[in-house]
Amino acid sequence: MVEKDTIFSEKVKHKGLFSFSDVYKFSYNHLIDEGYFVVESNYSEKITPTGKDVDIEWEAKKKISDYFKFTLKIKWQILGMKEVEAEQNGTKVTMNKGSVEIKLKAILEKDYENRWEDRPFFKFLRGIYDKYIIKSRIDEYEGKLFGEGDEFLAQVKSFLALEGKR
Repeated sequence: MVEKDTIFSEKVKHKGLFSFSDVYKFSYNHLIDEGYFVVESNYSEKITPTGKDVDIEWEAKKKISDYFKFTLKIKWQILGMKEVEAEQNGTKVTMNKGSVEIKLKAILEKDYENRWEDRPFFKFLRGIYDKYIIKSRIDEYEGKLFGEGDEFLAQVKSFLALEGKR
C-alpha cells in the first residue's frame, strides 16, 4: 500500500479586489513550471444573493523517482465573488471582489507503485529500508516538498496582494 505522509498543510486568505482568471492561470502555470501534472477534480459554482461562490479542487503530482512522488492537494473556496469596475493606471478595468481562501496539503508518497507490497517479507524490508537505509533521503525530500508547498502559497499570496493594489 502506498505510504502517504502529510508534510505541509497551510492556507492563504485574501479579501478584496483580485482577478480570478489571472490568479487561476498564475497558480496553474506556477505548478506546471515546477514540473507538476495538475488535475482539476472539482469545479463548482453557485449563485447566491451575495455573489458567486466557487469551489475548486486540484491534485498536482510530480514523480521524483521510482519510489517517491510529491502530491499537492489544493482547495480553493471563493465566496461572494462579484465583478466590479476598478481603475488601473488611469483606465477602467473589470476585476473581481470577494473572499478567496486557498488551502494546500503537501504529501510525500512512498512506494507509489506498490512494488514492496507483494509479500509480507517485502513489506518488512520496506520498513527497514525507509527507517535506516534511506532515512536521509526521505528527510531531504520532506524538506524539499515543504519548501515547494510554502513557496507556492507565498507566490499566490504575493500575486493576490499585487492584484488587489492595482
